[in-house]
Amino acid sequence: MPKPEEARYTKTHEWIHPGAEIAVGISDHAQHEMGDVVFVELPKVGQKLEKEKPCAVVESVKSAFDIYSPVSGEVTAINDAVTGEPALLNQSPLDKGWMFKIKPANPSEADTLMDWNAYQEFVKQSAH
Repeated sequence: MPKPEEARYTKTHEWIHPGAEIAVGISDHAQHEMGDVVFVELPKVGQKLEKEKPCAVVESVKSAFDIYSPVSGEVTAINDAVTGEPALLNQSPLDKGWMFKIKPANPSEADTLMDWNAYQEFVKQSAH
């Protein structure tokens, strides 16, 4: 899984690790904002996802949060570990807490996402 600097980020705080199959998860910032995660609902393998459309749900002690697909494509794998142990999203959001993998319909969509520096600036701006 990626180091934070190797991932790409969305404005809704999902991260991807680009490649033939794209791993998707939530950023460290997002898991801090959510609080303790208690439930995760993931998309199904084979499900077709649309960029920027809700595809999963994370529930924390604070609220429920939609997870949006960073790119369009087909789900190729899900991380059953996070449904069994939702706290992985808090403990290891960029590694063991990945949520699903997607085969992108249009790999260039990943190029439109923010790099680490742009994401850090976005988080700072959002805080004001």
